Amino acid sequence: MNFLYPSFLFGLLAISVPIAIHLFNFRRTRRVFFTNVALLRTVQTETKSFRRLKHWLILACRCLFLACLVLAFAQPFIPSKNKLGLSRQGVTSFYVDNSYSMQNERNEKRYLDVATSKLDELLTLFRNATSLQLLTNDFSAAEQQTGTSEAIRDRVTAVRFAHTPRPLETVYRRQRNLLSSLNPGGRNQLFWFSDFQKSTAGDLSRLKIDTSDRLFIVPLEAQNTRNIYVDSVWLSTPFIREMQNNSLNVRLTNGGRETVRNLPVRLYLDDTQTSTASATIAPGGGAAGAASESSGATVSLNFNVTTKGYHRGRIVFEDYPITFDNQFFFVIEASPAVRVLHLFGQESPATYVQTVYANDSLFVRRSFNAQNFDVGQLKETDLVVLEGVSQVSGTLRTELERFVRQGGSLTVIPPANPNLASYGPFLSALGVGGVQATTPAAGSAPSLLPIADPDRRNPFFSDVFQQSYQSDPLNMPSAAPVWRWSAGQRLLSLRDGNPMLTHSRTGGGTGSPGNVYVLASPLASQYGNLAEHALFVPVMYKMAALSVRAQRTAYSFDDNLITVPVSNPAERAVYKLKRGKLEIIPVQRIVNNQLVLEMPKSNELAAGQEVEAGYYELQNGQGKTERLLAFNHGNQESAMNFYSADELRRTFANQPNVEVFDSVQDGNFVQVLEQENLGKSLWKYFLLAALAFLLIEALLVRLMKG
Repeated sequence: MNFLYPSFLFGLLAISVPIAIHLFNFRRTRRVFFTNVALLRTVQTETKSFRRLKHWLILACRCLFLACLVLAFAQPFIPSKNKLGLSRQGVTSFYVDNSYSMQNERNEKRYLDVATSKLDELLTLFRNATSLQLLTNDFSAAEQQTGTSEAIRDRVTAVRFAHTPRPLETVYRRQRNLLSSLNPGGRNQLFWFSDFQKSTAGDLSRLKIDTSDRLFIVPLEAQNTRNIYVDSVWLSTPFIREMQNNSLNVRLTNGGRETVRNLPVRLYLDDTQTSTASATIAPGGGAAGAASESSGATVSLNFNVTTKGYHRGRIVFEDYPITFDNQFFFVIEASPAVRVLHLFGQESPATYVQTVYANDSLFVRRSFNAQNFDVGQLKETDLVVLEGVSQVSGTLRTELERFVRQGGSLTVIPPANPNLASYGPFLSALGVGGVQATTPAAGSAPSLLPIADPDRRNPFFSDVFQQSYQSDPLNMPSAAPVWRWSAGQRLLSLRDGNPMLTHSRTGGGTGSPGNVYVLASPLASQYGNLAEHALFVPVMYKMAALSVRAQRTAYSFDDNLITVPVSNPAERAVYKLKRGKLEIIPVQRIVNNQLVLEMPKSNELAAGQEVEAGYYELQNGQGKTERLLAFNHGNQESAMNFYSADELRRTFANQPNVEVFDSVQDGNFVQVLEQENLGKSLWKYFLLAALAFLLIEALLVRLMKG
């Protein structure tokens, strides 16, 4: 038999008090005379013997009462057969997984509620301990200190779901920091209550538990139930226009193991339902972001908007019991103007470029001589059309290269006699190499060549030709090229096989890559009739439309860094995210008109702050709203794939100080843990024995009179 608190055994010295009282009883006796002496002697003999027996019994009861009481405080126990048993004198750390996957239910009870109730039972084993820690995914400052069982029990009732899942390696590192500071050489124990979701648990094979620690893994025995979530949302076109039909594509993934049939999917714009669809989603999305095509479904939802500007959108469906991902928030901007900057040197007499972009209010065009314009205007431009400029050098070349590398689009229309010594390095720096001149000899007219039919399967021409005319021959224009090159995707070709119009991508930095379109001939009539042909307008429109950066409809809290385009940012501007009364100032920096924000984790928020999926205003230092952003919780928690108890045992098979329970659902979980790792506790029996001896003493005093 061992003792949990052996120092209390010094209390056994208190037994000497009743013994001393019994042995050194100095009460004086008085002599009394009676007439019948013979009879009196008999009575005195019997009374003295009876009294001696009574005193010895009372002494024994008092001594045994004190001994049992002291032993009860010392908490004796029979050691367990497990040599790695618990040590209630060390530091004990409890981790409760409060991620969103713990919304899952079993027997109409959420996993988080099951875990907290079992932890409440477990605390009864540590009722007198003072070095207890409760850790959740919040990683708050209050969790890095120890407390009593009552203090931990009060905090257990306040555990709420957190939006930041934590890999178990990070959890153990957090626990180990506290254990090493409070009890570096002692025996400590850790308890993990979790559903052990594979998508968030991390690589468990790399997790090595310190040999001085004892880890108890308590799985929730989670079920691979059904769960649908939105994988991505995107527009069918680069931009949307008011009062026209637009299409939104929604990719749905099934993270569970059950096929979901005819799931109603609703689209809300500005809190008004605008479209519905139904989807049948096969299972198989075991890892978020890695689901196969067969494990998801894509639905198209048509809508139209009546006003320009930002519109708040939601994808809504009903899916139980995991509900945190039943809504997906996004923001779309209607009719963003396509900003075209026309820089010319040898401008075509018919001003084709000015005319084509002046016919539609969607485009905002500005025209300047290439040698006389403010380079600062490039910051507010989507497409630059460089027409008839004889050479590109100096500031013009530097700024255009920077513009393309930052995600801008450039269309190069050559002059009649391009300076290849200037254009060659310039185009080569943008990914268009091998430029050679094809200018005819002096005094001879340009040689016109017919343009070949375009590949109508090319996405560039996807919405240029009507479906009924997809196979009809076209009356193509002719052109006289002034140069040829050997790079880029061919959009138009001449009949002799040389390129007429190519598309190349380059740069990108923190944003999307830039686009470079190169035309083989000037737009003047002596170099062909392309500018007067019906094909010219859709080609120029398409280049302008594709120059608009694709709208980022939504962001995720799981993204460590997000990039948001901002216009004319101040050098020391401080941006904040605002949603109702919640204001967050993330770590931020500005790179080339791109605001890079570092999203805060749960432990980085102020007390009382909690981020929720929804719409956030991006405000500058003056409180002006720059953009409207939509944030959603990540998809990792949506994948219903969990480690079983057997899988966990195999993972930690080489670590004897790790014990895996079959399930927290076991009704006698705490009793099994106590018997196997704490041994048989005897303090209750000694306390009952102490009360019994106290009762016996009272009965002896009351009944044995004499």
